[in-house]
Amino acid sequence: MKLKRGLNLGGYLSQCTHNMQHYSTFIGKVDIEQIAAWGFDHIRLPIDYEVLEDQEGNPKEEGYRLVHCICDCCRANKLDVILDLHKAYGYDFNDAGNEQKNDLFRNSYLQERFVNLWDRIATEFKNYDNVAFELLNEVVEKENALLWNDLIDITVAAIRKIDSFVPIIYGGIQWNSASTLKLLKKPEDKNIIFTFHFYEPLLFTHQKAHWVKQMDPQRDVFYPESIEYYRSQSVVLGEQGEAVLNSTVETIGKEFLEIMVKGAVLAAQKAGIQLYCGEFGVIDQAPVPDTLRWFRDVHDIFEKYQIGCSIWTYKEMDFGLTGKHYDDIREEIIQIWTQDQLCSCQTEA
Repeated sequence: MKLKRGLNLGGYLSQCTHNMQHYSTFIGKVDIEQIAAWGFDHIRLPIDYEVLEDQEGNPKEEGYRLVHCICDCCRANKLDVILDLHKAYGYDFNDAGNEQKNDLFRNSYLQERFVNLWDRIATEFKNYDNVAFELLNEVVEKENALLWNDLIDITVAAIRKIDSFVPIIYGGIQWNSASTLKLLKKPEDKNIIFTFHFYEPLLFTHQKAHWVKQMDPQRDVFYPESIEYYRSQSVVLGEQGEAVLNSTVETIGKEFLEIMVKGAVLAAQKAGIQLYCGEFGVIDQAPVPDTLRWFRDVHDIFEKYQIGCSIWTYKEMDFGLTGKHYDDIREEIIQIWTQDQLCSCQTEA
């Protein structure tokens, strides 16, 4: 399983209204076929726990059947699938810092449910050779770094009792930042992949985002630009603007991006395991020419360090590649991210 170039299916089984009407209309067979036809080799499938279990922890058979259908459709189209637990019972990155809602790392009952869910997922999908497991999307809080390592150990051990081969993916804290992979323990298990998410600089990739409270909803932000330009506007972002504020580069451009990525590269090299970027992209509010420049720069860096990745995201969710905002650059973005994949296939043929 190479997991070289993929697309996220955000908003399908996660961050959505959880009912069969939504599931049956948001993504279909034609979408999977389109992703394969574009030349991608995998999808990352974010899944909220509500798809697979009820509030008491009882499995939802219809949810498992739906995920089975997706995996089968992907296999028929020669696509691999990452099953990403985007939201767990007791932990949601959208509730970061809320100890009442996010108590997974200190509550033994919630941890037992978390491990039991992965036990069930592993049992259900152990016979698929095109499936990988991602334990949890975007742990945020700094104080949970060590506790996250502990839960990883327990969960990986539970999965390995059922499936000794399936790739298991997990990342660091602070929204799966590249700089926090170094806080993960060196895996003792084989077939582990470190993941990070890449939206640097946030001021550009998330400009006008309504869910980032400090973000100016009216201001256009351009890329590349001077460090002074970015620093003056990143102060209000607090923790999420630290990468820019602490940078010593003169221009927020390709050099800056590579420095950010290099932290993840070094952590994976030290651990001796594969590195993967599960999410990256630019909001549909950003200037279109600058968006294309950013994608080109990120591509060059990922190619340099041989980092597999998955674009956020296929449809809607403010980043959807199929949206009207990307009409003028969609074909070029797809070509940038699939040309190496297609060349590889032609070489192997």
